[in-house]
Amino acid sequence: MNKDITIKELTRQMHELVRSKGWYDEGSKRPQTPRNLAVSLSIEAAEILEHFQFGEEIKDRDELGSELADVTLYLLQLASVSGIDLEEAVLKKIAVNKTREWDVEE
Repeated sequence: MNKDITIKELTRQMHELVRSKGWYDEGSKRPQTPRNLAVSLSIEAAEILEHFQFGEEIKDRDELGSELADVTLYLLQLASVSGIDLEEAVLKKIAVNKTREWDVEE
């Protein structure tokens, strides 16, 4: 498995999966609209919290990894169908965050 895979390659593979399942087809029961993807992303992100519901320790790394992968796939899909270059957006956000200060008392 290639650990140096790019966001663009992950997105390409995600599109391949979505196409193979027919989710881009007209009349799909899983239309890939920005709204539907945002809802799904939020639901999957909430499922991550279940792993920490009653404690600080990670009980099942594989299951947590699976949930993180779901979040990543929905994020890639949402960015793609919305016409957002996620790599560029992340790099811009890192640059902005470098100029921000946190934990500063006012």
